[in-house]
Amino acid sequence: MKLGIVGLPNVGKSTLFNSLTKARAESANYPFCTIDPNIGIVSIPDERLPVLAKLYNSEKVIPAIIEFVDIAGLVKGASKGEGLGNQFLANIREVDAIIHVVRCFEDTNIIHVEGSIDPVRDIETINLELIFSDLEILERRISKTAKGAKNDKELAKELELLEKLKAHLEGGKMAKTFEADEDEIKLIASYNLLTNKPVIYAANVKEEDLIDDGENNDYVRVVREVATNDNSEVFVISARIEQEIAELEDDEKKLFLKELGLSESGLDKLVKASYRILGLISYLTAGPKETKAWTIKKGTKAPQAAGKIHSDFERGFIRAEIVNYDHLVQCGSFNAAKEKGLVRLEGKDYVVQDGDVILFRFNV
Repeated sequence: MKLGIVGLPNVGKSTLFNSLTKARAESANYPFCTIDPNIGIVSIPDERLPVLAKLYNSEKVIPAIIEFVDIAGLVKGASKGEGLGNQFLANIREVDAIIHVVRCFEDTNIIHVEGSIDPVRDIETINLELIFSDLEILERRISKTAKGAKNDKELAKELELLEKLKAHLEGGKMAKTFEADEDEIKLIASYNLLTNKPVIYAANVKEEDLIDDGENNDYVRVVREVATNDNSEVFVISARIEQEIAELEDDEKKLFLKELGLSESGLDKLVKASYRILGLISYLTAGPKETKAWTIKKGTKAPQAAGKIHSDFERGFIRAEIVNYDHLVQCGSFNAAKEKGLVRLEGKDYVVQDGDVILFRFNV
């Protein structure tokens, strides 16, 4: 899973990136201090893994990972080269979803590039730059497709779709809100448009607004309204608090969160939001060598899930021996779960569920 962090300058992007990745991307009170996209790889917290590792006496634990890309602060005209220009928009094209950091706090010590706090305006500014960048992509595609459309019915059909999609974007709308049939959706996905990517808004607040998850913060309220209207996710975070959490050991983190009256960190919230919006789940494998989490799309069948481990597993798939994580832990061992009839043998049509602990049988 690869997520791009975007937003206007000085909204807390690099601070958030630093805290999530424990990296040290330069963070300062002026625009464009992030000159190159910073990349950090983060283990996804999963409390099931150490429990399984203990049951199986595993030598190592391998969690699923997220790759974060921190993009320099965008400003009006970025798609036309303003600020640091279009080079950073190109970096976002490679991500699975966009984390849009929105400033939802007042602080006279931290300047806002527009001179005031207005989440709706800030979101629209970024969205317009993404739209302008996508329009350039579509114009090039239209020019290329038009050449062969006169003698090719499929290209003529695609050209019609491209022109409709272009008009949709020119109306200030995102590609993901464009109504299309199944074949058209696949074709649009191949264009890799920025405005077709899922968005998770990170509402960056002061510490005191974390306790009630931003319920009494008017800025957070409007971000939630925007997210509801465009089928996006929202999570409330204090980038500054996350930075403090990042400096602590695991046991200290839990204590610190408890003192703040919080049940989970910003990273935990982000992981849940990412999994929801991308339709992801995790299945688990365990043994003496390693306990590992594997990220797959909801609805993935057993052979394809096996293919995440190795293509041979999918090609030579025979069956999957599956036990639910909770049942396994309650029984204390795989054999005990088997004796109680809680281990199931599943074939090629089985749809893998979150928390399945799986042993694949295959032959090539």
